[in-house]
Amino acid sequence: MAKEMAASEQQPPPPRGKPHMPWRVRLLAGAVSTLHAACLRGDGTVNRFLLSLFDRPAPPTPRPVDGVASSDHAVSDHLRVRLFAPKAAGDDNGKSKELPVVVYFHGGGFVFHSAATAQFDALCRRLALAIPAAVVSVNYRLAPEHRFPAPYDDGEAALRWALAGAGGALPSPPAAVFVAGDSAGGNIAHHVAARAQGAVAGLVAVQPFFGGEAPTASELRLRDAPFGAPERTAWLWRAFLPPGATRDHDAANVPAALQRDADAETGAGPRRAFPPTVVFVGGWDAHQDRQRAYAAALRASGAEEVRVAEYPDAIHGFYIFEKLADSKRLTADVAEFVNRRTEDVKKRARAVSPA
Repeated sequence: MAKEMAASEQQPPPPRGKPHMPWRVRLLAGAVSTLHAACLRGDGTVNRFLLSLFDRPAPPTPRPVDGVASSDHAVSDHLRVRLFAPKAAGDDNGKSKELPVVVYFHGGGFVFHSAATAQFDALCRRLALAIPAAVVSVNYRLAPEHRFPAPYDDGEAALRWALAGAGGALPSPPAAVFVAGDSAGGNIAHHVAARAQGAVAGLVAVQPFFGGEAPTASELRLRDAPFGAPERTAWLWRAFLPPGATRDHDAANVPAALQRDADAETGAGPRRAFPPTVVFVGGWDAHQDRQRAYAAALRASGAEEVRVAEYPDAIHGFYIFEKLADSKRLTADVAEFVNRRTEDVKKRARAVSPA
């Protein structure tokens, strides 16, 4: 896995200069950041027509593309998911293999994108093939039209749907079920896992998006980095949180909420059972200090396992750029975590099953 550190270890030194990116990636990252900013109106609404001109959707592919088939499914009247099934789900004799299931939440500040957005469709397809796993990408409702707790409610509903067998849509019975997400999707994945105590085998948080009223050192230092502008971040939180709430709300300032609850629970009986978690942190991500604080707070809360994977040269959102070496490494690192945890689940099941 990329450079790892325990949640309690000292963070790496801040990088100097500029992030090392091919010029095409630098240009695309700047364009996406500019587009996002242009879609945010001063009255708190989003120009979704402008966004639709650039946010290219990818259709489902019932016939496998790059070794993975995909299909769309209705969980409820308002909630849909896209299911990615790797070809490895069956052998040459048509016999199903038990695969892990990853319930995935895309990023976008709670405001942008969907499960069909081309970059996230491609990301989920890569993960499904690399692990291999069935990936359930959740098309949760977006702010500001649907504020807190709508994405968390949708996420929990999608997880329950997957745990219940996904209406027969899964290629095989799940070997284990995980929640995962990037940026705001990582925030959603955390809150869904917190609601579903003991139901998931692990949590994959890729540069999770958290907030707080007091700026961190990395937020000040990297305010001009891609997706780091404090004005944009403040707009997103205002759009998502309940009216009048500050960024110290428990939905945003998750590290502080976890630490507060851990302190209150000391000596007061069993703690909340958070699943084994891996947190991916980028050295050029303005939100990195909160991500490391999140890992430390999870450990203080008694999580079974917390791993921090440091990507020193990564900007926020690096994983959508498939050609980046760090993007390829992320896919491999997620696969290693999911497969290792799935084997642990299988071993525990065999240990308790009758001979």
